[in-house]
Amino acid sequence: MKIAIHKSGGFSERWINYCQKNNIDYKIVNAYDSDIIKQMADCDAFMWHHHQANYKDCLFAKQLLFSLQQSGKKVFPNYNSGWHFDDKVGQKYLLESINAPLVPSYVFYTSKEARKWIDKTTFPKVFKLRGGAGAANVMLVHTRREAKKLVCKAFRGGFPQYSGWRNLKERIRKYRLGKTDIKDVLKGVVRLLVKPEFAKMHAPEKGYVYFQDFIPNNTCDLRIVVVGNHAFGIKRLCRENDFRASGGGSLIYEKSQIDERCVKIAFDVSDTLHSQSMGYDFVFDHNGNPLIVEMSYGYAVEAYDKCEGYWDRELNWYPGENFDFCGWMVEDMLLNN
Repeated sequence: MKIAIHKSGGFSERWINYCQKNNIDYKIVNAYDSDIIKQMADCDAFMWHHHQANYKDCLFAKQLLFSLQQSGKKVFPNYNSGWHFDDKVGQKYLLESINAPLVPSYVFYTSKEARKWIDKTTFPKVFKLRGGAGAANVMLVHTRREAKKLVCKAFRGGFPQYSGWRNLKERIRKYRLGKTDIKDVLKGVVRLLVKPEFAKMHAPEKGYVYFQDFIPNNTCDLRIVVVGNHAFGIKRLCRENDFRASGGGSLIYEKSQIDERCVKIAFDVSDTLHSQSMGYDFVFDHNGNPLIVEMSYGYAVEAYDKCEGYWDRELNWYPGENFDFCGWMVEDMLLNN
């Protein structure tokens, strides 16, 4: 079996290293080339860690992967794993359809219906755009008035996917915590004047509004990742004076901090969805029951290098930090050939 890999950072560097160490036949291809299908002619599989902040990836990654899958080639991520990537609205429908324990979520496609719901519901609520990672495009809405202002914007000018001020504030926060340097802060200042390519190319998000119930008294969330027959996880602490944990950078790796009910749910959902790789974010309701906030096939590789071990499907624990979860992705492509 020969695997084609688009070199894009993230998982891809580790896929390449794994193939080299294990004498797996592979070649580097460029997914952005017009003749990518021709480049794939002598390959049996294609692996691409496409990213939500790369506008080119957003334009065609899912379409290319599914096209190759339809031709009979194995791909990562496959359709089941990737169609809902960076699409919280799609995830709402999917998780509801399989009765997964999702945080109650609401989407509206007209201002009239959204306002009717706002007049009847309780607050606070969490407002989200359908795309964005690291808690970007997420805010707590405290009142009906705030919610109606968001609805008005959603059905008029819309919301930019990128905010220079929000980006700068996050860089300053991390600088104060010692998690970045002054050069990174200065880059944020430059971004106020010069938008990244992603922001220039993406149109505003509009024509819908998406809310989730606010689940109080969570000082953290749990991220559980399932890759094939393995699962591992981390606890992510919320930012100071903030309800958001994703992207905050304060991570706890101890196994004792992970609720194994979340591991069981993550395995069950992945089995139902037939996904290759999936990271699930969990919070806990007032009765202590785990609820899924959202999910993603892709995640920051380095964030999991210090995990103390992993679980198998029977929830047996295997201690040791240096497991290669990106290698598991390659193995699964070979085993399921």
